[in-house]
Amino acid sequence: MEIRKLQNHENAPMDLLLQADPSEHLIKKYLERSSCYIALLDDSVIGEYVLLPARSGTAELGNIAVSEAHQGSGIGKLLVLHAIEQARIEGAVTLEIGTGNSSISQLVLYQKCGFRITGVDRDFFIRHYDEKIYENGIQCEDMVRMAMDL
Repeated sequence: MEIRKLQNHENAPMDLLLQADPSEHLIKKYLERSSCYIALLDDSVIGEYVLLPARSGTAELGNIAVSEAHQGSGIGKLLVLHAIEQARIEGAVTLEIGTGNSSISQLVLYQKCGFRITGVDRDFFIRHYDEKIYENGIQCEDMVRMAMDL
């Protein structure tokens, strides 16, 4: 498997991006100011993450997804670890990530990779998304904010 930055002439893997964020409008908006990295296996895109500049010295892991056929095989963890290293290379001293209160496996993964919970943005998904989002039988209402010092 290879992880590399998406080139300007390549289309973003919208199907994967939509797995992590159901708003195509919001995805397109943050892709304009970020870098998208893709995981390739036999020339097929099987995963992606988006690294966004935030405040001075801070980057945000804004979207991360693995194709359903490859979930549970450690690719998500490899993408998170790649994003951490890439943020370091780009000079960030802090890496942030936000995920839904209903995203149980993501909360576990991010903590295993070294992120710590820094806060909760109550009703984030109610304020920013027109349709209700459900995961694991739970309505996604709040964004759990996490960060790590690099």
